[in-house]
Amino acid sequence: MHIVIVNRWPRFTEGVRWDHELTRYEEFIDHEAHQVSYVVDRVGATGVLAGRERIASMVEVDDISSYDHLRAAVTEVTERVGRPVDQIITLSEFTLDAVARVRQSLGIPGPGPDEVAVYRNKVRMKEILAEAGLRVPHFAGCENVEQTLAFAETTGYPLIVKPVNGAGSIGVHLIQDDKALRGLWETREPGGYEIEEFITGTVHHVDGFAGEDGTIVFQVVSRYLNDCLSFEGGAPLGSVVVQRGRLRERIEEFTQSCVSALGMRGMPFHMELFVTGTEELVFLEVAGRIGGAEVPYVIHKLFGVNLFEVWLKSLVGEPLPPTPKNGDPSGGWVIIPKPRVLPAEVVSSVPMSSMVDSVWRELVPQPGDVIDGSGGYDSLQSGRGIVVHDSEAQAEADLRRLMDDFRVEFAQGRRVP
Repeated sequence: MHIVIVNRWPRFTEGVRWDHELTRYEEFIDHEAHQVSYVVDRVGATGVLAGRERIASMVEVDDISSYDHLRAAVTEVTERVGRPVDQIITLSEFTLDAVARVRQSLGIPGPGPDEVAVYRNKVRMKEILAEAGLRVPHFAGCENVEQTLAFAETTGYPLIVKPVNGAGSIGVHLIQDDKALRGLWETREPGGYEIEEFITGTVHHVDGFAGEDGTIVFQVVSRYLNDCLSFEGGAPLGSVVVQRGRLRERIEEFTQSCVSALGMRGMPFHMELFVTGTEELVFLEVAGRIGGAEVPYVIHKLFGVNLFEVWLKSLVGEPLPPTPKNGDPSGGWVIIPKPRVLPAEVVSSVPMSSMVDSVWRELVPQPGDVIDGSGGYDSLQSGRGIVVHDSEAQAEADLRRLMDDFRVEFAQGRRVP
């Protein structure tokens, strides 16, 4: 096959940072059995570690999430290699839509825009699940100001407004009243947004892989400590792996029902749901990709399963590696957000491992480091850590201590959190 990999991620090899170390295209896709080309941006070029003699072609673009740029690059790759592209692979949620359009326009096999919308478009996914009888928040696509006000009158406040194709709580708004809702539409057009009922409950995330028949072959349930929206507001974020019990079983069964209803096959998923005070399970959203932040690294450490390896081997038709779930360990991760005023130079910091013994990995900025506004969860934050424990309760206690007590001092005298 002629395979094009679209990559926007760096790779770090000095042993301090672990970001994207599990992707390893050069190991999981046979570059001798297949002709493998890459389309990258400037940062993504650093994540291509295969020797140039093993690469059929590589094209760098300015905007890797742009349909026009990607289509031109794939066309150029085709001309250089002298054969059509049989498959395009992208692992990042921020390029799924553009790649789907390129497949459709160039006649390349694989998920097109309609299929990708099932796990990208927050309105479409909820429509499908509601039709299947699964509990979702009351929701509507935002068509115009008056329609959203009518929805609010029927549903009541507070409400959530979010981009239909967003990720990582970027652009999500908690709306408390009519004034705030009208004010939001004074700064942007409603089109491209969704409005939905505010659900009170604990947010969980489930990360795993659905086989070719839609049966989940592996999944891990975790409970958020704080939430992604609060992180956007400056609060620490983390999650802890949930150990065996009836609630976990119910969540796993609910997840299978959602994945089956959405027709997700041969792909990873990162699903979020609410558990209300009465333990009702309410779907929040799903992504057809591997969870972000430290999720894949916690899973790999605890269970020995590299979801990137599973996904990449599935895509090229190779047998899936084993996905055992031996034992019942726990653990989790925490991210201390960047200070609000950027850039910020670090004056002092202490290791997370000096605070709790269960820290397995940490990335704490050192004096003299400068934190800027680049990157997402996996950029240099005020602190990132992974803990491993045989007790969910103790893992959570350790994570909460880090969230509450960890401090970094910056040159301007501000402290985080």
